[in-house]
Amino acid sequence: MSTSDPSHSAVNDSVHANDSATRQDIEVQGHTPQEAVTAGSAAVPPDASAASASSAPAASAATTAATTTDAAPAASAASAANTAATEATSGADKATEQRSMWREIFSKRMGICVVTGFASGMPLFVLINLLSAFLRKEGLDLKVIGAFSLMMIPYTWKFLWAPFVDRFQIFHLGRRKDWMILSQVVLILSIGAMGFFNPQDSILIVAALATLIAFASATQDIVLDAYRREFLPTNELGLGNAIFVNAYRVAGLVPGGISLILADYVSWTVVFNFTAACLIPCLVLSLFLNESKVGHAPRTLKEAVVEPFREFIVRRGVGAALFIVCFVFLYKIGDSMALALATPFYMDLGYDLTTIGIVAKNVGLWSTVIGGLLGGVFMLKLGINRALWIFGLIQLVTILGFVWLAHLGQYGTPSVWLLALVLVGEYGGGGLGTSAFVAFIAKETNPAYTATQLALLTSFSAVPRTFCNAVTGYLVEGLGWENFFILCTVLAIPGMLLLFKVAPWNQRDDVA
Repeated sequence: MSTSDPSHSAVNDSVHANDSATRQDIEVQGHTPQEAVTAGSAAVPPDASAASASSAPAASAATTAATTTDAAPAASAASAANTAATEATSGADKATEQRSMWREIFSKRMGICVVTGFASGMPLFVLINLLSAFLRKEGLDLKVIGAFSLMMIPYTWKFLWAPFVDRFQIFHLGRRKDWMILSQVVLILSIGAMGFFNPQDSILIVAALATLIAFASATQDIVLDAYRREFLPTNELGLGNAIFVNAYRVAGLVPGGISLILADYVSWTVVFNFTAACLIPCLVLSLFLNESKVGHAPRTLKEAVVEPFREFIVRRGVGAALFIVCFVFLYKIGDSMALALATPFYMDLGYDLTTIGIVAKNVGLWSTVIGGLLGGVFMLKLGINRALWIFGLIQLVTILGFVWLAHLGQYGTPSVWLLALVLVGEYGGGGLGTSAFVAFIAKETNPAYTATQLALLTSFSAVPRTFCNAVTGYLVEGLGWENFFILCTVLAIPGMLLLFKVAPWNQRDDVA
């Protein structure tokens, strides 16, 4: 704190005033304390010396008592002044810290996370929502539409070409900017082109465009994840990743909502061109982004392939690396399995589709978004490690809400309000857990090999969910809903136990 701080000036004035008052109490008629003693001695008659000598001890005691009595208020005032100074300094520090937190939340970096998150989510929801509606509206068989799910393979195996993204530049505008711009141009053109073809007559062309969208989207995810890790400070990884993930989810409202509504009034060509145009602002931003400087980029393709794995194992150690991989597999598995068959669960409880569409889907989406954003803000205070513990526990406990619903469902359909309450807890807890989990994955990468290491870890996190979720139907058939959700709760425990190894409570976030 500067000495010119008004709070400090007031305290200093108070201290000086108290000192001055103390001196005035001691002074005698304008003399200093020493002069007052001398003057008093001179005024004593010679024949009074004996009396004076005999009374010296009493006078000394009286003087000491008077001095102590006079000094006590001064000491008390000085102590009060020091306390006020400490409180003023503490209050100023808290105010500065709060202003700093708000600046981080509304900073340029967080704005970039919003736009890039939107750009990342849009293509995925084009494939999941808009394309399937397009194919069904044009009269394609459900088996053909189901086969289009194979186009999601690039998202799972993107780590295979991530080393190319780490190694090569295309336009020499920047290692990350080049791939960002290329992938977004391909996405805009391929999404826009989709509407010019009739699936009944040109199914192979539509399939090829869908595959191209998936490949370009997965490539964009690789480079955006890497860029975000490189330009965000460690203490902002939690908030930045939370904002990115939630912008990713909100992006689904365009192809999964607005575009579908437009399809009832205009042609599919207009619909797909409108959807593609929504990515243009993201492309404009990419053109003006500045890249962060990292230690060094891979100099050869071999280095880009081998070095990310070698560096991770050497930096963490073989044992710690295995613990991290297991943690990435297990931290979200209970929550993911609990939500895998959410819609059939609601239907089996007796809710109609309108209730599911209005209550379940909206409450689920916005609870996840709010939970993720709150998780990012809390991580500014908690740090990533402690957030993993707290949010993971909330994520685990809220699964029990589904156990409660399943139990009540044996006696009739639970109230809609109860459903909404359970969903707020489950999806909000999941949003909190996801924000900490994504930040942890980003923290564990080396900025020099971010693209490959992030792609690998995120792919690992997707594989168990894919395989485990595939068997949830068999588990429900064998166990029933209530026991199934109890199993999901139990499966969330191993991931929490691994926190003792991968993210100890008292370890700083910047400790590798």
